[in-house]
Amino acid sequence: MTFARMKKKIHSLSCLLLLAAASLGQSGAGLLGTWEGKLHVGVALRIVLHFSRDSAGKIAGTMDSPDQGVNGIPCGEVSLIGDSLHLAIPAVAGHYDGRLIEDSSIDGRWKQSVSLVLNLKKVIKVSELVRPQTPKPPYPYRSLDLEYDNLDKTIHYGATLTIPSGLGPFPAVVLITGSGPQNRDEEIFGHKPFAVIADYLARRGVEVLRVDDRAVGKSTGDFLHATSADFAQDVNTSLDFLKQRPEVDTKRIGLIGHSEGGMIAPIVAAGRTDVNFIILLAGPGVKGSVLLAKQNADILLSEGVNAKAVDSFLPVFLGMESDIMDSPDSASLNKSLTQTFDQFRKNTPAPYVLATTNVYNDSTEQAYVKGISTQMNTAWFRYFLSFEPSRYLEKLHCRVLALNGSRDLQVAPDINLGAIKEALHKSHSRHYDLEKIPGLNHLFQTCNKCQVEEYGELEETFSPVALKVMGDWIDRETK
Repeated sequence: MTFARMKKKIHSLSCLLLLAAASLGQSGAGLLGTWEGKLHVGVALRIVLHFSRDSAGKIAGTMDSPDQGVNGIPCGEVSLIGDSLHLAIPAVAGHYDGRLIEDSSIDGRWKQSVSLVLNLKKVIKVSELVRPQTPKPPYPYRSLDLEYDNLDKTIHYGATLTIPSGLGPFPAVVLITGSGPQNRDEEIFGHKPFAVIADYLARRGVEVLRVDDRAVGKSTGDFLHATSADFAQDVNTSLDFLKQRPEVDTKRIGLIGHSEGGMIAPIVAAGRTDVNFIILLAGPGVKGSVLLAKQNADILLSEGVNAKAVDSFLPVFLGMESDIMDSPDSASLNKSLTQTFDQFRKNTPAPYVLATTNVYNDSTEQAYVKGISTQMNTAWFRYFLSFEPSRYLEKLHCRVLALNGSRDLQVAPDINLGAIKEALHKSHSRHYDLEKIPGLNHLFQTCNKCQVEEYGELEETFSPVALKVMGDWIDRETK
């Protein structure tokens, strides 16, 4: 889930470019056009800048993050002195410094807590990603874009409902996204897994509601300060809306949650009597702090970091998690994090410190601690770190299917499926199945390298094997 939070920063790029257009003159002509590069934040995210002249002759621009489904973010002014380009983005406390080379490339760095290389090339056309599973009309079912409100009208939701052909009544599900702000398709790197799932299930006679997260797409509300408990209330609203549809069989209604959605589904189902079934796609089974530590270790190992270095890092990561949960304020947290990390550096070989944190001097240590504090000192992270899935899994009465990919680095299959099984054994549910599907990653793609950075490189959006497992199980359990 660290990765999903990293991408939130990219989602929020506002690109208020500081630049005096008057200083551009003819020297700014080479900046006109489209520029594309990749920002490596654990994965490679395409960043695209479009520059043109506005009606007053000034340079105007927009920014896209196409792998996150974010396009047309307006840019402000641009500063170009000689071949030195500076773009300040105060909305996210970041900036970009680059050097324009022969009007065809820009070499530079993006700085936001950490400094990252972001080199851009001028392109005629933005690169396209092949996503053959993305549904395209005409559909053999009805697809409706809908909007509705929660009970007190404080949040407005945008959603898509796919209704199978025929008279019904149909079994129906609400899809629940993973962590970070997601649109209704759970779009990432040009993949639209929830659109693929909805298309597949609608063809098999299951009605599907997929919803924009708070503050995403056509949904309103505060995402930044919300926790998984707040998102569970959003799901309750969507369930109530779905139950009002005349073609829905309210005795065969369920939830499908991916990643964080797989911890939200049990929260919702444990508090209701009208949820017939839930499907957990890479849902957590162990405490959040344990899951996150395991996730970081597995990702480091997948990147070739020495196992002894990873073993030395795990205690300090667990210590920093404790600092976050125990510190009463930001000042105390920064002090505790610094002490924890200083102890790690004193007792650990320098190559191990560098391999696991990329910290090798005092200035980067300060940046690392600041980055941890900024990323994890939030209401969402505090809730997640202390979250015990068993508390809700043990209260379930409904049917449950828990699926994981065998190559999942973010929600390790063995410890999480094992914990889910143990909790369900104590529950009131007598119909539950758990399966680890070979060769699939966290996004349920058939993977090759099976690293996080591969998510956007793969053409497959969602494994046909996993789709069939879900479809067959729903068909069997709702008859």
